[in-house]
Formats: sequence, C-alpha cells, structure tokens
Amino acid sequence: MLAAFSITPVGVGEDVGEQVAAAVRVIRDSGLPNRTAASFTEIEGDWDEVMAVIKAATDAVLAVSTRCSIIIKADIRPGYNNTLTTKLESIERHLAQQ
Repeated sequence: MLAAFSITPVGVGEDVGEQVAAAVRVIRDSGLPNRTAASFTEIEGDWDEVMAVIKAATDAVLAVSTRCSIIIKADIRPGYNNTLTTKLESIERHLAQQ
C-alpha cells in the first residue's frame, strides 16, 4: 500500500510547523519508507502498518493541537512494493525518451 496523506492542525494559527514536525517525527521513526513534501507525506507498507503510523502521527498532532483535519489517498496493489520510488522512476524514464 502506498498512501499519501496530510494532517493539518486546526486552531493553532497560521504557523503550523511545530505541529506538523511532531507528525513527521513519528512518520520518520516508523521505519517505513516515506517522503515528506510541502503538502503531503507518502508512506509505504502494508495496510495495518501504514494506518497505524497515520494514527500515531495524528495523535502526535493532537497532543500539541486541539483539532486536526486529515486527507488520505491510498494506492492498494497487493504484491507490489517499492512503489514509492518505482512510480517516479517510470515517469523520469518516459521523460528522458522525449
């Protein structure tokens, strides 16, 4: 499973860096392959592992915020792994051909 998700703290003002950092720390400590960008974090693993990390990251945000909003997009493709990098490699390969 490859999941892209965003946990947004609500009610803490415009600067949410501290609250988001709490979530990213949990994600990075999970040991699952992950990548964080400006708006979303991607993480790869089996369903139970990924959802447990998303819950733990949400709990970390709620420990420093009273409310949050979560967006999750998941690509569930049994038997496939390392899709965090192989999908991008495929795009780069096609771009290089032109």
